[in-house]
Amino acid sequence: MLKWFQADLHVHTCLSPCADLTMSPKRIVTKARDKKLDMIGITDHNSAENVEATIRAAQGKNITVLRGMEIASVEEAHVIALFDTAASVMKLQSIVYEHLTPGENKDGVFGEQIIANEFDEVERYNERLLIAATTMTLTEIVKKIHMLGGVTIASHIDRESFSIIGQLGFIPPDLELDAVEISSYARKDEILKQFPDVARFPMITASDAHFLDDIGMTTTSFLLAEPTIVEMRMAFMNQNGRKVEIGEQDEYQHYKH
Repeated sequence: MLKWFQADLHVHTCLSPCADLTMSPKRIVTKARDKKLDMIGITDHNSAENVEATIRAAQGKNITVLRGMEIASVEEAHVIALFDTAASVMKLQSIVYEHLTPGENKDGVFGEQIIANEFDEVERYNERLLIAATTMTLTEIVKKIHMLGGVTIASHIDRESFSIIGQLGFIPPDLELDAVEISSYARKDEILKQFPDVARFPMITASDAHFLDDIGMTTTSFLLAEPTIVEMRMAFMNQNGRKVEIGEQDEYQHYKH
């Protein structure tokens, strides 16, 4: 039986240097449940080291936490990767770390990169330069994600910085994205008018939350049998009744909770 799941698939934790220090695993889960979300994606910059703590914090809370990260390509465009399994996201993390710009994070310049546990206690700090770009191309990143069984979503394509369109001016025709994301303040009809080529991709919207109050400010609804990457991929492809709809779908709320 299919049902609607309300999702915010782009959430940063205190591991991302640009995120607020209150973005800890337990607080994120609490805020997500307050916002009536069914799924969240944990997508820190070039790292997944706070994902499992967030999953542990969500146990028994009736919410699914998808494993992910937001990777910066050599073109300085951001791509979201989402996975079902820890093995897949940690393998991608190893690949990203191998291709990350050398150097150490400067807390006073970029912000702290905190690795926390499910009780919101600081475990340690990540000293890598997570804010920087990798040496991998967009094509290489997308291929790696698919090879590991994940889905790929181009981040905030309407933004002038750190987006595929902002950096390249277009989406390469051979780039096999599963979906594209528009920012919380963008409108689908306006995006399609400005960038007609985007119509060939499924579209989501997400908060790109760096602060607790941002979580769930904009959402995407998925009609799925269960909240998994396999089901989400079918929704992106509009297969077997699975669907994806942008924004809060008031008429669907009776399916939920």
